[in-house]
Amino acid sequence: MSTAPPSRTIYSVSRLNRAAKLLLAEHFDVVWVEGELSNLATPTSGHLYFTLKDADAQVRCALFRQQARYLCFRPENGMQVLARAQVSLYEPRGDYQLVVESLEQAGDGALQRAFEALKKKLAAEGLFDATRKRPIPRLPNRIGVITSPTGAAVRDIVTVLKRRFPAIAVTILPVKVQGTEAKFEIVKAIQAADRSGLCDVLILARGGGSLEDLWAFNEEAVARAIYACETPVITGVGHEIDFTIADFVADLRAPTPSAAAEAASPDGEAWLAGLQRLESRLSQRALALLRQKTTALNHAEKRLAQQHPAKRLQNQAQRLDELEARLRRAATGDLQRRRQRLERGQARLQRHDPRQHLAVLLTHASHLQQRLKAAMARALQPRQQELARLSHALQTISPLATLGRGYAIAFRQRDREIIRSFRDIAPGERLETRLAEGIVISTVEDTRDA
Repeated sequence: MSTAPPSRTIYSVSRLNRAAKLLLAEHFDVVWVEGELSNLATPTSGHLYFTLKDADAQVRCALFRQQARYLCFRPENGMQVLARAQVSLYEPRGDYQLVVESLEQAGDGALQRAFEALKKKLAAEGLFDATRKRPIPRLPNRIGVITSPTGAAVRDIVTVLKRRFPAIAVTILPVKVQGTEAKFEIVKAIQAADRSGLCDVLILARGGGSLEDLWAFNEEAVARAIYACETPVITGVGHEIDFTIADFVADLRAPTPSAAAEAASPDGEAWLAGLQRLESRLSQRALALLRQKTTALNHAEKRLAQQHPAKRLQNQAQRLDELEARLRRAATGDLQRRRQRLERGQARLQRHDPRQHLAVLLTHASHLQQRLKAAMARALQPRQQELARLSHALQTISPLATLGRGYAIAFRQRDREIIRSFRDIAPGERLETRLAEGIVISTVEDTRDA
């Protein structure tokens, strides 16, 4: 008894690749893959093709145009990215690949997304509203500086404050400005300075750094502490291009720590020059007023010597009587003129009463409406007659009217062609016959010439 050889399943290349693609799709759900972007290709189709790699491996990726248009950044070779993708296989070449559905920046990109999310949340709550920001005092008695006691920022701030207005007292509140503990120390310092009431304005500052270095100033707890602080807060974090959440909540954002010190303190030289100008103006005004009063006193002494006060009082009493008589005459004449103007105005108003004009307009509008109705009726009548004539003509030539006289229309069922001759059909074909009422479906048994 011979043993039959085992049956073999033979795949074509296309079938094998298709089966592998289905196997990958069934085994893997959507996956997140992080890696370095390389071999980026951007054809005119709008699709993106690239490779994701790490130190030990790489995988080809395709991001099609429909998803690529939602990217919020411009992909570049060497960029660290995070891809959300389906594991697949490109059948024509048998290449294993990822079909990317979305692409994000990794590393700083994650921090940036967290920054934008918190910024949007706090803005919606009103923490950035300009209407709630407190004014910075023009001449504070004491300035509180919340920053690292060993960094360059505190030295720059103290130097600027001493140069601009050395009389202002400065209190340094030392805190960590980087690391996991930084946000707690910053919040505690803001709250303590605000409760003490010793400072008229607070400066929250640190030097420049990366987004991760400045992250303590992007913490929600720090933002809410600034918002709750009754003492005005000026931020000077990083460089001019750096923005943090604390900058948006603060009462004033300065581009650098030095600029924050300038914003918190007045210019001492300008104040001194202004005081000197005021002193000079006050002296000049005082001397001018003294000269004016001295001259007036001299004139008064001369008049008093020339005219006795009793006689001057008589002249003033007579002058008062004359002015009173003139006032009565003027008041009487003015009243009479105003009464005449009022009477003329009332007469003009009666002549131009809008009610009379309105009645004329209403009558004219009624006549126009009647004329419009008559014109429309005359224009509509011949059109109605033409419509009736055309309807009758249409009914006369209508195929439905022909069917109503006992005729029928036959169609081949397979292609809906009208049958005009017995040669157009063959035995066994199915027909649809349209009658005046309904359709008859039949099968041809035989055909012949009439």
